[in-house]
Amino acid sequence: MFIAIPLENKPSWQSPPWMTVLLIAINCLVFWVWQGGEERAAERASKTYAHTALPAIEVPAFVKYLDAQSRKPDSRIQPQMVRMVQGLQKNQDYGQIYMLMQQEGRFRRQLLAGEVITAADPLYADWQAARARFAPLEPKPFTSRWAMSYEAGAGLQPLQALTSTFLHGSTGHLLGNMVFLFLFGFTLEMVLGAGLYLCFYLVAGVSASLFAGLFYAGSGSYGLGASGAIAGLMAMYVVLYRMRRIRFFYMLAFYFNYATWPALVVLPVWMGFELAQHFLGQQGVAYMAHFGGLLAGGLLMALYLQLRRKESVVEVAARDKQQAQAQSAALAAAVQRAQKHTDALAFELAAPAWRQAAKLAPTDAAILRAWFESARHAPASEDFHRAARAIFKLPANTEALRQLQHHSWQTYMDRARPAPRISDNSLHALARSFVRLGAWDDAQKICQQLESAADHPHWPATLALVANGLAKAGRLDDARRWLPALQRAAPQEPVTRWLSQAST
Repeated sequence: MFIAIPLENKPSWQSPPWMTVLLIAINCLVFWVWQGGEERAAERASKTYAHTALPAIEVPAFVKYLDAQSRKPDSRIQPQMVRMVQGLQKNQDYGQIYMLMQQEGRFRRQLLAGEVITAADPLYADWQAARARFAPLEPKPFTSRWAMSYEAGAGLQPLQALTSTFLHGSTGHLLGNMVFLFLFGFTLEMVLGAGLYLCFYLVAGVSASLFAGLFYAGSGSYGLGASGAIAGLMAMYVVLYRMRRIRFFYMLAFYFNYATWPALVVLPVWMGFELAQHFLGQQGVAYMAHFGGLLAGGLLMALYLQLRRKESVVEVAARDKQQAQAQSAALAAAVQRAQKHTDALAFELAAPAWRQAAKLAPTDAAILRAWFESARHAPASEDFHRAARAIFKLPANTEALRQLQHHSWQTYMDRARPAPRISDNSLHALARSFVRLGAWDDAQKICQQLESAADHPHWPATLALVANGLAKAGRLDDARRWLPALQRAAPQEPVTRWLSQAST
Protein backbone atom coordinates (compact mmCIF):
# COMPACT_ATOMS: atom_id res chain seq x y z
CA MET A 1 0.00 0.00 0.00
CA PHE A 2 1.30 3.46 -0.95
CA ILE A 3 -0.37 6.73 0.01
CA ALA A 4 0.89 10.32 -0.15
CA ILE A 5 -1.04 13.13 1.55
CA PRO A 6 -0.15 16.81 0.93
CA LEU A 7 0.30 18.98 4.03
CA GLU A 8 0.66 22.28 2.17
CA ASN A 9 -2.84 23.78 2.23
CA LYS A 10 -5.61 24.46 4.72
CA PRO A 11 -9.25 25.11 3.84
CA SER A 12 -10.33 28.75 3.89
CA TRP A 13 -13.60 29.15 5.71
CA GLN A 14 -13.96 32.65 4.24
CA SER A 15 -15.00 30.87 1.03
CA PRO A 16 -15.82 27.34 2.25
CA PRO A 17 -15.48 24.35 -0.11
CA TRP A 18 -19.23 23.79 -0.22
CA MET A 19 -19.16 21.57 -3.30
CA THR A 20 -16.68 19.21 -1.65
CA VAL A 21 -18.83 19.13 1.50
CA LEU A 22 -21.92 18.50 -0.66
CA LEU A 23 -20.25 15.59 -2.47
CA ILE A 24 -19.27 14.06 0.88
CA ALA A 25 -22.84 14.50 2.14
CA ILE A 26 -24.31 12.83 -0.97
CA ASN A 27 -21.95 9.84 -0.67
CA CYS A 28 -22.83 9.43 3.01
CA LEU A 29 -26.57 9.80 2.32
CA VAL A 30 -26.52 7.16 -0.43
CA PHE A 31 -24.55 4.71 1.73
CA TRP A 32 -26.38 5.08 5.02
CA VAL A 33 -29.91 5.60 3.66
CA TRP A 34 -30.37 3.66 0.40
CA GLN A 35 -27.57 1.10 0.59
CA GLY A 36 -28.02 0.76 4.34
CA GLY A 37 -31.77 0.28 3.88
CA GLU A 38 -31.14 -2.43 1.31
CA GLU A 39 -28.69 -4.21 3.63
CA ARG A 40 -31.07 -4.06 6.59
CA ALA A 41 -33.90 -5.45 4.45
CA ALA A 42 -31.59 -8.24 3.21
CA GLU A 43 -30.68 -9.14 6.80
CA ARG A 44 -34.36 -9.40 7.71
CA ALA A 45 -35.00 -11.52 4.63
CA SER A 46 -32.04 -13.79 5.48
CA LYS A 47 -33.57 -14.67 8.85
CA THR A 48 -36.83 -15.62 7.14
CA TYR A 49 -35.01 -17.49 4.36
CA ALA A 50 -33.38 -19.82 6.88
CA HIS A 51 -36.81 -21.07 7.96
CA THR A 52 -38.27 -21.71 4.50
CA ALA A 53 -38.02 -24.74 2.24
CA LEU A 54 -35.64 -22.89 -0.08
CA PRO A 55 -32.24 -23.61 1.58
CA ALA A 56 -32.62 -27.38 1.15
CA ILE A 57 -33.14 -26.87 -2.60
CA GLU A 58 -30.98 -23.81 -3.43
CA VAL A 59 -27.93 -24.09 -1.15
CA PRO A 60 -26.58 -27.36 -2.66
CA ALA A 61 -26.92 -25.78 -6.11
CA PHE A 62 -25.11 -22.65 -4.89
CA VAL A 63 -22.21 -24.68 -3.45
CA LYS A 64 -21.96 -26.62 -6.72
CA TYR A 65 -21.91 -23.35 -8.68
CA LEU A 66 -19.13 -21.88 -6.52
CA ASP A 67 -17.06 -25.05 -6.79
CA ALA A 68 -17.35 -25.02 -10.59
CA GLN A 69 -16.40 -21.34 -10.76
CA SER A 70 -13.36 -21.78 -8.47
CA ARG A 71 -11.91 -24.36 -10.86
CA LYS A 72 -11.81 -21.90 -13.76
CA PRO A 73 -8.47 -20.13 -14.43
CA ASP A 74 -8.22 -16.55 -13.13
CA SER A 75 -11.56 -16.88 -11.32
CA ARG A 76 -12.21 -14.40 -8.55
CA ILE A 77 -13.89 -17.19 -6.55
CA GLN A 78 -11.18 -18.95 -4.59
CA PRO A 79 -11.30 -22.50 -3.10
CA GLN A 80 -11.22 -20.93 0.38
CA MET A 81 -14.59 -19.32 -0.30
CA VAL A 82 -16.05 -22.66 -1.39
CA ARG A 83 -14.81 -24.34 1.80
CA MET A 84 -16.25 -21.47 3.89
CA VAL A 85 -19.70 -21.86 2.30
CA GLN A 86 -19.54 -25.63 2.75
CA GLY A 87 -18.85 -25.03 6.45
CA LEU A 88 -21.84 -22.70 6.69
CA GLN A 89 -23.97 -25.35 4.95
CA LYS A 90 -22.84 -27.99 7.41
CA ASN A 91 -23.74 -25.70 10.33
CA GLN A 92 -27.05 -24.84 8.66
CA ASP A 93 -26.18 -21.12 8.74
CA TYR A 94 -28.52 -20.46 5.84
CA GLY A 95 -29.00 -16.77 6.64
CA GLN A 96 -25.29 -16.09 6.04
CA ILE A 97 -25.35 -18.17 2.84
CA TYR A 98 -28.35 -16.15 1.64
CA MET A 99 -26.35 -12.92 2.09
CA LEU A 100 -23.53 -14.41 -0.02
CA MET A 101 -25.99 -15.54 -2.69
CA GLN A 102 -27.26 -11.95 -2.91
CA GLN A 103 -23.73 -10.84 -3.86
CA GLU A 104 -23.33 -13.45 -6.62
CA GLY A 105 -25.26 -11.67 -9.36
CA ARG A 106 -24.75 -14.29 -12.06
CA PHE A 107 -25.97 -17.18 -9.90
CA ARG A 108 -28.95 -15.20 -8.65
CA ARG A 109 -30.04 -14.25 -12.18
CA GLN A 110 -29.75 -17.85 -13.32
CA LEU A 111 -31.65 -19.02 -10.24
CA LEU A 112 -34.57 -16.62 -10.70
CA ALA A 113 -34.69 -17.37 -14.43
CA GLY A 114 -35.27 -21.06 -13.68
CA GLU A 115 -31.91 -22.13 -15.09
CA VAL A 116 -30.61 -23.64 -11.82
CA ILE A 117 -33.69 -25.46 -10.55
CA THR A 118 -35.26 -26.46 -13.85
CA ALA A 119 -38.67 -27.86 -14.71
CA ALA A 120 -37.08 -31.30 -15.03
CA ASP A 121 -36.05 -31.24 -11.36
CA PRO A 122 -38.44 -33.28 -9.12
CA LEU A 123 -38.40 -30.45 -6.57
CA TYR A 124 -39.23 -27.76 -9.15
CA ALA A 125 -42.87 -27.33 -8.12
CA ASP A 126 -41.99 -27.11 -4.40
CA TRP A 127 -39.20 -24.66 -5.17
CA GLN A 128 -41.44 -22.48 -7.33
CA ALA A 129 -44.12 -22.32 -4.62
CA ALA A 130 -41.59 -21.51 -1.88
CA ARG A 131 -40.01 -18.87 -4.11
CA ALA A 132 -43.37 -17.24 -4.78
CA ARG A 133 -44.05 -16.95 -1.03
CA PHE A 134 -40.57 -15.64 -0.22
CA ALA A 135 -40.05 -13.21 -3.14
CA PRO A 136 -42.18 -10.33 -1.67
CA LEU A 137 -39.92 -10.30 1.41
CA GLU A 138 -36.72 -9.73 -0.57
CA PRO A 139 -35.35 -6.17 -0.91
CA LYS A 140 -35.50 -4.47 -4.25
CA PRO A 141 -31.95 -4.38 -5.70
CA PHE A 142 -30.24 -1.02 -5.31
CA THR A 143 -26.47 -1.48 -5.14
CA SER A 144 -26.32 -4.07 -7.92
CA ARG A 145 -28.64 -1.97 -10.08
CA TRP A 146 -26.54 1.20 -9.92
CA ALA A 147 -23.04 -0.32 -9.67
CA MET A 148 -20.85 -1.14 -12.67
CA SER A 149 -21.49 -4.76 -13.66
CA TYR A 150 -18.50 -6.78 -14.78
CA GLU A 151 -20.65 -9.64 -16.02
CA ALA A 152 -19.98 -10.92 -19.54
CA GLY A 153 -22.03 -8.95 -22.05
CA ALA A 154 -22.86 -6.13 -19.61
CA GLY A 155 -21.87 -3.53 -22.19
CA LEU A 156 -20.76 0.09 -21.75
CA GLN A 157 -23.17 1.17 -18.92
CA PRO A 158 -22.67 4.97 -19.08
CA LEU A 159 -25.28 5.65 -16.39
CA GLN A 160 -23.78 3.13 -13.96
CA ALA A 161 -20.32 4.57 -14.70
CA LEU A 162 -21.60 7.72 -12.99
CA THR A 163 -23.87 6.32 -10.28
CA SER A 164 -21.31 3.72 -9.13
CA THR A 165 -19.03 6.54 -7.96
CA PHE A 166 -21.55 7.34 -5.20
CA LEU A 167 -21.77 3.74 -3.89
CA HIS A 168 -19.53 2.06 -1.31
CA GLY A 169 -18.95 -1.44 -0.07
CA SER A 170 -18.48 -0.77 3.65
CA THR A 171 -18.25 1.98 6.26
CA GLY A 172 -14.45 1.83 6.16
CA HIS A 173 -14.50 2.10 2.36
CA LEU A 174 -16.75 5.17 2.59
CA LEU A 175 -14.84 6.97 5.35
CA GLY A 176 -11.44 6.36 3.78
CA ASN A 177 -12.62 7.79 0.46
CA MET A 178 -14.28 10.79 2.09
CA VAL A 179 -11.09 11.73 3.95
CA PHE A 180 -9.14 11.81 0.68
CA LEU A 181 -11.99 13.60 -1.10
CA PHE A 182 -11.78 16.41 1.45
CA LEU A 183 -7.96 16.55 1.54
CA PHE A 184 -7.61 17.02 -2.22
CA GLY A 185 -11.05 18.43 -3.05
CA PHE A 186 -11.03 21.67 -1.07
CA THR A 187 -7.79 22.89 -2.70
CA LEU A 188 -9.02 22.13 -6.21
CA GLU A 189 -12.42 23.70 -5.54
CA MET A 190 -10.75 26.95 -4.46
CA VAL A 191 -8.63 26.94 -7.64
CA LEU A 192 -11.22 25.81 -10.19
CA GLY A 193 -14.44 27.15 -8.70
CA ALA A 194 -17.33 24.95 -7.61
CA GLY A 195 -18.88 24.38 -11.06
CA LEU A 196 -15.73 23.41 -12.97
CA TYR A 197 -14.49 21.38 -10.01
CA LEU A 198 -17.72 19.34 -9.94
CA CYS A 199 -17.52 18.80 -13.71
CA PHE A 200 -13.90 17.57 -13.48
CA TYR A 201 -14.76 15.31 -10.52
CA LEU A 202 -17.63 13.63 -12.38
CA VAL A 203 -15.66 13.27 -15.64
CA ALA A 204 -12.76 11.66 -13.73
CA GLY A 205 -15.17 9.31 -11.94
CA VAL A 206 -16.97 8.22 -15.13
CA SER A 207 -13.66 7.79 -16.95
CA ALA A 208 -12.30 5.66 -14.11
CA SER A 209 -15.40 3.43 -14.16
CA LEU A 210 -15.32 2.93 -17.95
CA PHE A 211 -11.57 2.33 -17.93
CA ALA A 212 -11.96 -0.34 -15.22
CA GLY A 213 -14.76 -1.93 -17.26
CA LEU A 214 -12.28 -2.63 -20.06
CA PHE A 215 -10.10 -4.74 -17.75
CA TYR A 216 -12.63 -6.42 -15.45
CA ALA A 217 -15.37 -7.26 -18.00
CA GLY A 218 -16.41 -10.88 -17.61
CA SER A 219 -15.02 -11.24 -14.09
CA GLY A 220 -18.55 -11.62 -12.69
CA SER A 221 -18.21 -9.00 -9.96
CA TYR A 222 -19.26 -5.35 -9.92
CA GLY A 223 -17.46 -2.04 -9.38
CA LEU A 224 -18.38 0.77 -7.03
CA GLY A 225 -16.80 3.55 -4.98
CA ALA A 226 -15.57 7.13 -5.27
CA SER A 227 -11.89 6.14 -5.34
CA GLY A 228 -11.59 6.46 -9.13
CA ALA A 229 -12.91 10.05 -9.03
CA ILE A 230 -10.69 10.81 -6.03
CA ALA A 231 -7.67 9.41 -7.86
CA GLY A 232 -8.56 11.94 -10.56
CA LEU A 233 -8.48 14.73 -7.95
CA MET A 234 -5.07 13.52 -6.76
CA ALA A 235 -3.71 13.69 -10.31
CA MET A 236 -5.25 17.15 -10.82
CA TYR A 237 -3.56 18.34 -7.63
CA VAL A 238 -0.05 17.26 -8.61
CA VAL A 239 -0.41 18.52 -12.20
CA LEU A 240 -1.68 21.85 -10.85
CA TYR A 241 1.41 22.34 -8.68
CA ARG A 242 3.80 20.56 -11.07
CA MET A 243 7.39 21.25 -9.97
CA ARG A 244 6.49 23.20 -6.85
CA ARG A 245 7.93 21.42 -3.83
CA ILE A 246 5.10 20.18 -1.60
CA ARG A 247 5.43 18.64 1.84
CA PHE A 248 3.82 15.17 1.84
CA PHE A 249 3.11 12.58 4.46
CA TYR A 250 3.67 9.20 2.81
CA MET A 251 3.27 5.57 3.79
CA LEU A 252 4.67 2.56 1.93
CA ALA A 253 3.54 -0.75 3.44
CA PHE A 254 4.36 -0.29 7.15
CA TYR A 255 6.92 2.51 6.68
CA PHE A 256 5.81 6.13 6.91
CA ASN A 257 7.60 9.49 6.95
CA TYR A 258 7.45 13.09 5.72
CA ALA A 259 9.12 14.32 2.54
CA THR A 260 9.21 17.44 0.40
CA TRP A 261 8.96 16.57 -3.29
CA PRO A 262 8.12 18.35 -6.53
CA ALA A 263 4.39 17.62 -6.75
CA LEU A 264 4.54 16.10 -10.23
CA VAL A 265 6.98 13.41 -9.07
CA VAL A 266 4.18 11.78 -7.08
CA LEU A 267 1.96 11.07 -10.12
CA PRO A 268 4.13 8.40 -11.82
CA VAL A 269 4.72 6.82 -8.40
CA TRP A 270 0.96 6.55 -7.81
CA MET A 271 0.34 5.22 -11.34
CA GLY A 272 3.18 2.72 -11.12
CA PHE A 273 1.87 1.41 -7.81
CA GLU A 274 -1.67 0.92 -9.16
CA LEU A 275 -0.33 -0.92 -12.23
CA ALA A 276 1.90 -3.12 -10.09
CA GLN A 277 -1.01 -4.06 -7.81
CA HIS A 278 -3.18 -4.87 -10.82
CA PHE A 279 -0.61 -7.14 -12.47
CA LEU A 280 0.24 -8.81 -9.17
CA GLY A 281 -3.35 -10.01 -9.19
CA GLN A 282 -4.55 -8.35 -5.96
CA GLN A 283 -8.22 -9.19 -5.34
CA GLY A 284 -11.03 -7.00 -4.08
CA VAL A 285 -9.73 -3.58 -5.23
CA ALA A 286 -10.28 -2.15 -8.73
CA TYR A 287 -6.76 -0.82 -9.19
CA MET A 288 -7.37 -0.06 -12.85
CA ALA A 289 -10.21 2.26 -11.83
CA HIS A 290 -7.64 4.15 -9.75
CA PHE A 291 -5.23 4.17 -12.70
CA GLY A 292 -7.98 5.37 -15.06
CA GLY A 293 -8.91 8.14 -12.61
CA LEU A 294 -5.29 9.26 -12.31
CA LEU A 295 -4.93 9.30 -16.09
CA ALA A 296 -8.19 11.22 -16.64
CA GLY A 297 -7.51 13.73 -13.85
CA GLY A 298 -3.97 14.44 -15.05
CA LEU A 299 -5.14 15.01 -18.63
CA LEU A 300 -8.04 17.23 -17.53
CA MET A 301 -5.83 19.50 -15.45
CA ALA A 302 -3.11 19.64 -18.12
CA LEU A 303 -5.74 20.67 -20.71
CA TYR A 304 -7.20 23.25 -18.31
CA LEU A 305 -3.78 24.81 -17.66
CA GLN A 306 -3.01 24.83 -21.40
CA LEU A 307 -6.26 26.65 -22.20
CA ARG A 308 -5.63 29.18 -19.42
CA ARG A 309 -2.23 30.00 -20.91
CA LYS A 310 -3.96 30.98 -24.13
CA GLU A 311 -5.96 33.76 -22.49
CA SER A 312 -5.09 37.11 -23.96
CA VAL A 313 -3.26 39.75 -21.96
CA VAL A 314 -6.38 41.92 -22.19
CA GLU A 315 -8.56 39.18 -20.65
CA VAL A 316 -6.11 38.60 -17.83
CA ALA A 317 -5.82 42.33 -17.13
CA ALA A 318 -9.60 42.76 -17.20
CA ARG A 319 -10.12 39.88 -14.80
CA ASP A 320 -7.41 41.13 -12.45
CA LYS A 321 -8.93 44.60 -12.52
CA GLN A 322 -12.39 43.22 -11.78
CA GLN A 323 -11.06 41.18 -8.87
CA ALA A 324 -9.16 44.19 -7.52
CA GLN A 325 -12.27 46.36 -7.75
CA ALA A 326 -14.37 43.74 -5.96
CA GLN A 327 -11.78 43.38 -3.21
CA SER A 328 -11.47 47.14 -2.88
CA ALA A 329 -15.26 47.51 -2.56
CA ALA A 330 -15.43 44.75 0.05
CA LEU A 331 -12.59 46.36 2.01
CA ALA A 332 -14.21 49.80 1.90
CA ALA A 333 -17.49 48.35 3.20
CA ALA A 334 -15.68 46.48 5.99
CA VAL A 335 -13.76 49.59 7.04
CA GLN A 336 -16.97 51.65 7.02
CA ARG A 337 -18.70 49.15 9.32
CA ALA A 338 -15.74 49.02 11.68
CA GLN A 339 -15.36 52.81 11.79
CA LYS A 340 -19.06 53.19 12.59
CA HIS A 341 -18.67 51.00 15.69
CA THR A 342 -15.46 52.81 16.67
CA ASP A 343 -17.11 56.22 16.42
CA ALA A 344 -19.91 54.95 18.65
CA LEU A 345 -17.26 53.69 21.16
CA ALA A 346 -18.77 50.19 20.81
CA PHE A 347 -15.32 48.57 20.99
CA GLU A 348 -16.71 45.07 21.60
CA LEU A 349 -18.27 45.34 18.10
CA ALA A 350 -15.47 47.38 16.57
CA ALA A 351 -12.72 44.84 17.27
CA PRO A 352 -14.27 41.93 15.30
CA ALA A 353 -15.29 44.35 12.55
CA TRP A 354 -11.70 45.58 12.20
CA ARG A 355 -10.57 41.93 12.24
CA GLN A 356 -12.72 41.28 9.17
CA ALA A 357 -11.18 44.29 7.44
CA ALA A 358 -7.69 43.05 8.37
CA LYS A 359 -8.42 39.72 6.66
CA LEU A 360 -8.97 41.64 3.42
CA ALA A 361 -5.87 43.84 3.92
CA PRO A 362 -3.50 41.94 6.25
CA THR A 363 -0.58 44.35 5.76
CA ASP A 364 -2.48 47.66 6.00
CA ALA A 365 -0.88 49.36 9.01
CA ALA A 366 -3.79 51.79 9.56
CA ILE A 367 -6.33 48.96 9.73
CA LEU A 368 -4.13 46.89 12.03
CA ARG A 369 -3.63 49.90 14.30
CA ALA A 370 -7.41 50.48 14.47
CA TRP A 371 -7.98 46.78 15.24
CA PHE A 372 -5.36 46.87 18.00
CA GLU A 373 -6.69 50.08 19.55
CA SER A 374 -10.25 48.71 19.60
CA ALA A 375 -9.18 45.34 21.03
CA ARG A 376 -6.98 46.78 23.79
CA HIS A 377 -10.14 47.63 25.75
CA ALA A 378 -10.55 43.85 26.23
CA PRO A 379 -6.95 42.83 27.03
CA ALA A 380 -7.84 39.16 27.56
CA SER A 381 -9.62 38.86 24.20
CA GLU A 382 -8.24 36.84 21.30
CA ASP A 383 -8.61 39.94 19.10
CA PHE A 384 -6.08 41.83 21.24
CA HIS A 385 -3.49 39.07 20.95
CA ARG A 386 -4.09 38.53 17.24
CA ALA A 387 -3.97 42.24 16.38
CA ALA A 388 -0.69 42.64 18.25
CA ARG A 389 0.88 39.67 16.48
CA ALA A 390 -0.27 41.00 13.09
CA ILE A 391 1.45 44.34 13.78
CA PHE A 392 4.64 42.65 14.98
CA LYS A 393 4.83 40.64 11.75
CA LEU A 394 4.82 43.74 9.53
CA PRO A 395 8.12 44.41 7.72
CA ALA A 396 9.62 47.33 9.67
CA ASN A 397 10.99 49.12 6.60
CA THR A 398 9.84 52.66 7.51
CA GLU A 399 10.19 54.86 10.57
CA ALA A 400 6.39 55.02 10.90
CA LEU A 401 6.06 51.25 11.01
CA ARG A 402 8.85 50.95 13.57
CA GLN A 403 7.13 53.55 15.74
CA LEU A 404 3.83 51.65 15.41
CA GLN A 405 5.49 48.39 16.45
CA HIS A 406 7.25 50.02 19.39
CA HIS A 407 4.11 51.71 20.70
CA SER A 408 2.04 48.55 20.20
CA TRP A 409 4.65 46.40 21.96
CA GLN A 410 4.73 48.67 25.00
CA THR A 411 0.93 48.69 25.22
CA TYR A 412 0.67 44.96 24.66
CA MET A 413 3.31 44.06 27.27
CA ASP A 414 1.55 46.29 29.79
CA ARG A 415 -2.06 45.20 29.17
CA ALA A 416 -2.11 41.65 27.71
CA ARG A 417 -3.99 39.17 29.86
CA PRO A 418 -3.32 36.61 31.16
CA ALA A 419 0.14 37.10 29.59
CA PRO A 420 1.67 38.25 26.29
CA ARG A 421 1.84 35.65 23.53
CA ILE A 422 4.61 36.51 21.07
CA SER A 423 6.62 33.96 19.09
CA ASP A 424 10.42 33.94 19.28
CA ASN A 425 10.62 34.81 15.58
CA SER A 426 8.51 37.93 16.14
CA LEU A 427 10.62 38.92 19.18
CA HIS A 428 13.79 38.71 17.10
CA ALA A 429 12.21 40.89 14.41
CA LEU A 430 11.08 43.43 17.04
CA ALA A 431 14.56 43.58 18.56
CA ARG A 432 16.02 44.44 15.16
CA SER A 433 13.27 47.03 14.61
CA PHE A 434 13.95 48.66 18.01
CA VAL A 435 17.68 48.84 17.29
CA ARG A 436 16.96 50.80 14.12
CA LEU A 437 14.61 53.00 16.12
CA GLY A 438 17.14 53.56 18.88
CA ALA A 439 14.80 52.14 21.57
CA TRP A 440 17.71 50.60 23.44
CA ASP A 441 16.01 49.79 26.72
CA ASP A 442 13.20 47.89 25.05
CA ALA A 443 15.60 46.12 22.68
CA GLN A 444 17.48 44.88 25.76
CA LYS A 445 14.24 43.78 27.45
CA ILE A 446 13.50 41.62 24.43
CA CYS A 447 17.01 40.16 24.56
CA GLN A 448 16.43 39.26 28.19
CA GLN A 449 13.30 37.38 27.12
CA LEU A 450 15.14 35.65 24.31
CA GLU A 451 18.17 34.64 26.37
CA SER A 452 16.27 31.66 27.76
CA ALA A 453 15.89 30.39 24.16
CA ALA A 454 19.53 30.84 23.20
CA ASP A 455 19.39 27.85 20.85
CA HIS A 456 17.24 29.86 18.40
CA PRO A 457 19.11 30.21 15.07
CA HIS A 458 18.62 34.02 15.05
CA TRP A 459 19.89 34.56 18.59
CA PRO A 460 23.61 35.13 17.78
CA ALA A 461 22.85 37.69 15.06
CA THR A 462 20.19 39.51 17.13
CA LEU A 463 22.41 39.70 20.20
CA ALA A 464 25.39 40.95 18.18
CA LEU A 465 23.20 43.60 16.50
CA VAL A 466 21.89 44.90 19.85
CA ALA A 467 25.34 44.94 21.47
CA ASN A 468 26.93 46.65 18.47
CA GLY A 469 24.16 49.27 18.43
CA LEU A 470 24.61 49.96 22.14
CA ALA A 471 28.36 50.41 21.67
CA LYS A 472 27.90 52.78 18.74
CA ALA A 473 25.30 54.76 20.70
CA GLY A 474 27.88 55.29 23.45
CA ARG A 475 26.18 52.95 25.91
CA LEU A 476 29.32 50.89 26.55
CA ASP A 477 28.33 49.73 30.03
CA ASP A 478 25.10 48.27 28.64
CA ALA A 479 27.02 46.62 25.78
CA ARG A 480 29.55 45.07 28.21
CA ARG A 481 26.75 43.46 30.23
CA TRP A 482 26.02 41.29 27.19
CA LEU A 483 29.63 40.17 26.76
CA PRO A 484 29.22 36.77 28.54
CA ALA A 485 26.21 35.95 26.38
CA LEU A 486 28.11 37.06 23.26
CA GLN A 487 31.09 34.89 24.15
CA ARG A 488 28.79 31.88 24.42
CA ALA A 489 26.57 32.53 21.39
CA ALA A 490 28.72 34.56 18.96
CA PRO A 491 32.39 34.34 19.95
CA GLN A 492 33.63 35.15 16.44
CA GLU A 493 31.56 38.29 15.95
CA PRO A 494 33.68 41.50 15.67
CA VAL A 495 31.68 43.18 18.45
CA THR A 496 32.45 40.24 20.78
CA ARG A 497 36.20 40.49 20.14
CA TRP A 498 36.14 44.28 20.45
CA LEU A 499 34.26 44.22 23.78
CA SER A 500 36.59 41.51 25.10
CA GLN A 501 39.63 43.64 24.33
CA ALA A 502 37.99 46.80 25.71
CA SER A 503 37.21 45.02 28.97
CA THR A 504 40.79 43.91 29.65
